[in-house]
Amino acid sequence: MTALLTPPTPPPRLPPPVVPRPFRWTNDDFRMLTDLGVFTDRFVILIDGEFIEMPHPGPPHDMAVSLTDYVLKDIFRPGFVVRIQTGFVTGLDTNPGPDLAVVPGSPRDYVQAPRTAVLIVEVADTSLAMDTGAKVHIYAAAGVPEYWVIDVNAPQLLVYRDPTPDPAAPRGHRYATTLTLTAADTVTPTAAPQAVIRVADLLP
Repeated sequence: MTALLTPPTPPPRLPPPVVPRPFRWTNDDFRMLTDLGVFTDRFVILIDGEFIEMPHPGPPHDMAVSLTDYVLKDIFRPGFVVRIQTGFVTGLDTNPGPDLAVVPGSPRDYVQAPRTAVLIVEVADTSLAMDTGAKVHIYAAAGVPEYWVIDVNAPQLLVYRDPTPDPAAPRGHRYATTLTLTAADTVTPTAAPQAVIRVADLLP
């Protein structure tokens, strides 16, 4: 009688080797570290999993934020909230911390940071390159219909509208319409078509 041969047991499959790679922080990590006070006295934003420390804002920046907040709160009555320098989540690992965001609803709707807005405003003093570069595509990809950059040094207001897909653009999106307005011009937010704002009222 011929004995049956049992095939040998294959060796266990080893896990793939771990190779060095960048560690990407998430919004949950960001919130935890903020709650722990890690970023006390620092203004830090999260872009693509990296913490970016921004310069402390100067008086022209702060004045432009206050002026714009005053104007927008007069225009966007109940039904909208004007948030100042608070979180705005555009992905698992990105929170650009806009200077102002006009969001639908009421303040109590935002236990968590919003993911949408009808208007976002950044005030650029030393941050113009980022505000007119990476953040343009971040907000376009998030579907924000209108984005303003107040350039306090020019001085001028840069208006971005009509987010549109563009495979060639960073994050695959850009704004189809861009306007450059001076202190002598006026602007009407697309979400508040009844309003006419003097650009001079936003500039320090």
